[in-house]
Amino acid sequence: MSEPDDKKHPATHTEPLSRAIGERYLTYALSTIMHRALPDARDGLKPVHRRILFAMRELKLSSTGGFRKSAKISGDVMGNYHPHGDAAIYDAMARLAQDFAMRYPLVDGQGNFGNIDGDNPAASRYTEARMAPPAEVLLEGLAENAVDFRPNYDGTLEEPIVLPAAFPNLLANGASGIAVGMATNIPPHNLDELVEGCLAMIRDPAITEDALVDLIPGPDFPTGGVLVEPKASILEAYRTGRGAFRLRARWSTEDLGRGQWQIIVTEIPYQVQKAKLIERLAELIETKKVPALADVRDESADDVRIVLEPRAKTVDPAQLMGMLFRNSELEIRFSLNMNVLIDGKVPKVCSLKEVLRAFLDHRRDVLCRRSRHRLEKIANRLEILEGYIIAYLNLDRVIEIIRYEDEPKQALMAEPWQAEGGVAHLTEAQAEAILNMRLRSLRRLEEMELRAERDGLIKEREGLEALLASDKAQWKQISAELTALRKSFGKGTALGRRRTDFAEAGEVVEVPIEAMIDREPITVILSKMGWVRAMKGHQPLDAEVKFKDGDGPAFAVHAETTDRIVLMGSNGRAWTLLGANLPGGRGMGEPVRLMVDIPNEVEVTHVLLPKPGVKYLVVSSDGDGFVVPGEELIAQTKAGKQVLNLRDGARTAVCRPIAGDHVACVGENRKMLVFALDELPEMARGKGVRLQKFKDGGLADAVTFALADGLSWKDPAGRTRTEPDLAEWLGKRGTAGRMAPRGFPRDNRFN
Repeated sequence: MSEPDDKKHPATHTEPLSRAIGERYLTYALSTIMHRALPDARDGLKPVHRRILFAMRELKLSSTGGFRKSAKISGDVMGNYHPHGDAAIYDAMARLAQDFAMRYPLVDGQGNFGNIDGDNPAASRYTEARMAPPAEVLLEGLAENAVDFRPNYDGTLEEPIVLPAAFPNLLANGASGIAVGMATNIPPHNLDELVEGCLAMIRDPAITEDALVDLIPGPDFPTGGVLVEPKASILEAYRTGRGAFRLRARWSTEDLGRGQWQIIVTEIPYQVQKAKLIERLAELIETKKVPALADVRDESADDVRIVLEPRAKTVDPAQLMGMLFRNSELEIRFSLNMNVLIDGKVPKVCSLKEVLRAFLDHRRDVLCRRSRHRLEKIANRLEILEGYIIAYLNLDRVIEIIRYEDEPKQALMAEPWQAEGGVAHLTEAQAEAILNMRLRSLRRLEEMELRAERDGLIKEREGLEALLASDKAQWKQISAELTALRKSFGKGTALGRRRTDFAEAGEVVEVPIEAMIDREPITVILSKMGWVRAMKGHQPLDAEVKFKDGDGPAFAVHAETTDRIVLMGSNGRAWTLLGANLPGGRGMGEPVRLMVDIPNEVEVTHVLLPKPGVKYLVVSSDGDGFVVPGEELIAQTKAGKQVLNLRDGARTAVCRPIAGDHVACVGENRKMLVFALDELPEMARGKGVRLQKFKDGGLADAVTFALADGLSWKDPAGRTRTEPDLAEWLGKRGTAGRMAPRGFPRDNRFN
């Protein structure tokens, strides 16, 4: 007979999918927040770090003892307390040993634990570790019931819920983590300043954030650097628990003699990988985004030494660094998000004062628990000592009972004994202790030592009872403990001195590229096929120059290395090259289309050197044009800048500097028109207005001149001819004009 269906298939529970997913995701989120991502405000540690240090304590890896293989440590942590991947545990331990990541390293590593370049640590089987002195301070008091313990993941062992933490590790070493829906990012601080802030809070619990920030002026990063964040901004960040700090590299100039110099970077911002920083600086040189920078070298050994070479000795070092701060990770913004677990349970974004208060309250709790634990130990010891003293007072009878009684313990407890205060009975613990005494302890000197020990313990008990009864005494004791920390980790020690300085950011002034380049004459040559080069010096423009087979000269202009050279295209677009960036004249040059984005179908029609204050006449082959300031022709990108808008089939016909008060234009039909320059609009870009009306063809050429000097042109023989009387051709802009004067060139060009 078969079983009923309800026994084969147990009853199922039905609930909406949204509720089922919501409850499970909430459980996961809380687990991530509580047990993985956010540090505890009391000891500043996440569970994995806490377990690593506790496991090292269990392995007795003190800062003065021997090292153990990292594989052994991470294996013990994984097997006993942290059932996650050993790689994750080892990575967490390796970070605790990195002096460039931790302001006060908690692990003393031996071997390759990574470097500031971003290289990973060696495998755990190759490295060794032990606790560092700051870690021992965090663990101090664990054996004295200073904190609560809980069962480990499988219930076979116990682990501390939080460490006693004798210093505010959360702020001293900082923390970072990403949980579900929240994150934390806390920079490291100077321990000496944190102690000063804690002492000030103990003296005045109502201390203001302003007074606190005077004592703790800002983060102190292990890699040093210079903090350039305004004080008001720092104060607001500490008051709200959210903000950011601008951190710059530390640099100085090194004199090379003969006016030459170079910049030496000795400290880089926190968490910036040096190798990637060097790559970024090299990219800036390659793309010429910071043209004043000529070269970068990494000469680092044990310390950081990055050499930056300027392109010219005339460059101002501060201005060069200002541009590098803007374009590279030589300056970063380190965000502050003081999101921590209060009492290990509630995530909260805390202010600086709230974080220090959480630490101080924890220290007070630890002090009281350790004091009560010590009182219990004293009470137990005093009980034993009283039994010993009774035994000494009745030594002969005690010896007799031990020698002749079958149950000496019961006999000792039943006997009324003569004591200092009268008659007393021994407790079980006292009787057991008397029975376990050594014969050598029966000497007279031992009795005197017991009485001295008893008196000392009674005095210590009175002090502890007074401590527990007085808030003032407790805070005084905590102040003394914090002050004692300064001997080991204060500013007077190599580890404790402040590494990050403060400075004003200053304004980054945009320096013209020309000011950063040595000014030298060059002759720019552009071939018909678009190959460009720069010959040194001002060579004759008609000098014979070699070109590739099938190529020939198109343009040759005298310029300087500081000049911006504008190429005007047949499509009305302008591109800009810097004279200093042009290839030398030893070879055939380089294709200009590799330097700027000129389409293959576009022809370069003009090569210009715009100067400040100079304006240009630009006209299309349709006869439309306008006046444009020279600076509007300069493009800031490789894509160029559209200046003259053209209709289909039209092209750029004229782009000339303006000199004079009138415009003369001639069409392909040989009709010439002269009109006043002020009839043309001045624009940055556009189509412009009609210069001359044509029935057939379009514009051939246009030029500006002074009417009083007459209009000049060159005849086929190269002689200059001038027409002084232009009344016949004078008219309004946009009219057809009259036939050109006798002797005007057949190609309809003024030059």
